[in-house]
Amino acid sequence: MTRIALVGCGAIGTSMLELLQADKAMEIKAIVVPADAFAATRAVAERLAPGAQVLSSVPVEGIDLVVEAAGHAAIEAHVLPALQRGTPCIVASVGALSAAGFAEKLEAAAVAGGTQVQLIAGAIGAIDALAAARIGGLDEVRYIGRKPPRAWKGTPAEQGRDLEALTQATVIFEGSAREAATLYPKNANVAASVSLAGLGLDRTLVRLIADPAVADNVHVVEAQGAFGSFELTMRNKPLAANPKTSALTVYSAVRALRNRIAPLAI
Repeated sequence: MTRIALVGCGAIGTSMLELLQADKAMEIKAIVVPADAFAATRAVAERLAPGAQVLSSVPVEGIDLVVEAAGHAAIEAHVLPALQRGTPCIVASVGALSAAGFAEKLEAAAVAGGTQVQLIAGAIGAIDALAAARIGGLDEVRYIGRKPPRAWKGTPAEQGRDLEALTQATVIFEGSAREAATLYPKNANVAASVSLAGLGLDRTLVRLIADPAVADNVHVVEAQGAFGSFELTMRNKPLAANPKTSALTVYSAVRALRNRIAPLAI
């Protein structure tokens, strides 16, 4: 039985708990949230993970794996200390690694603890192909993210425009993956994942689009190099509880968790 600490119990964390209820090879031992979220989280735990403690930090002992699904600040507060203690971690908020030096900081913590941190692919596919292509040499990688205008609410996309009034596709950002992940941390985790698998945060080109003609989150990755070229298009349904997030992000996190304990993984 693998004992798990889940960091975060928002839309992604709760959806993960719903999918993991039937897994007999793992047990959610702790759900880590801020103190002001204890009451709401206990209600979720009683329904989906009755054996879990609701805590404000990851237990020092009795945890085999930490899964982060709480946003970028949670990595600093909970993942880094767990890695330094030697506890392996799975990270969903890949966009956090856009901060200068943060990827190196995460790696150093894993080295110090003699363990590993895994970054999930999240809402995008072909990460394995992209990472393999990098070995032979990549020339160019571009990511284009297209979402309904409502998915960009509460972001810099609202500055100078009325998202609700858009009648045609509008480019709201064009630049590097590092800039995209910094300005749109809840929307651009995909850009960070693509860049970390490929050419890096500063050489990966990103275009973000608000499009009233689409209902799904549309992700396009284009790459070319010594291997040849590929173009991947994915049309992801948004997570019902959070339109800024693709439902596939939850499935990706659950897959990564199951692969840690499965006797046969792909």
